[in-house]
Amino acid sequence: MSRMKVLLVDDQILFRKGVRALLEAEEDIEIVSEAGNGNEAANKVKAYRPDVVLMDIHMPECDGIEATRLIKAEHPDVKIVILTVSDEDDDLFEAIKAGAEGYLLKNLRPDELIQMLRSVVANEAPLSPAIASKLLGEFRRHPRDEEKQPHGPELTSREREVLQLVAEGMSNAEIGLKLCVVEGTVKNHLHNILEKLHLQNRVQAAAYAMRAGLVPLPPRE
Repeated sequence: MSRMKVLLVDDQILFRKGVRALLEAEEDIEIVSEAGNGNEAANKVKAYRPDVVLMDIHMPECDGIEATRLIKAEHPDVKIVILTVSDEDDDLFEAIKAGAEGYLLKNLRPDELIQMLRSVVANEAPLSPAIASKLLGEFRRHPRDEEKQPHGPELTSREREVLQLVAEGMSNAEIGLKLCVVEGTVKNHLHNILEKLHLQNRVQAAAYAMRAGLVPLPPRE
């Protein structure tokens, strides 16, 4: 069985060691190294080529968002999951723009963290309800300007359906059941969507769908 290689990045050593102990208890996860800031993380990605970087945001020298940009520029296939205490909207949106595949808060359950890592490596991580809520809230606060709508390549009707369901937080398996197609077909559609729209991952795709009006916004409070 192939093991998932993970790089832990957090400036709090005690927290890192706790997460390391948690993840190393899983047979399919291997911690290849640790880092205490973004610069160190970028260097260790080059040295160890992890599958996933589990990254804090607020760190000395180079924060997690800048480190995400650096790593994605050189190693676009490396998955990055933000794990932070920050629930600030600005941090979430900057992390998504930088290319992070996931955004988790440190108060989550251990099983949620492990499941997210496995889903991210399989390119199947669903949009969490918390992130979906924040994205919807952001686009509700900043109404769409028709002149600023994204005008990318035309998506097929089925691709638009898949994109909408991704933005609603469904996994590939759930989308397949909803559309009565096999999961492999959903993956192919998602791949084509990302290629056409020049996006990096499904979180960015979800944000695009909301901005383009493919997902209904919540009513004003």
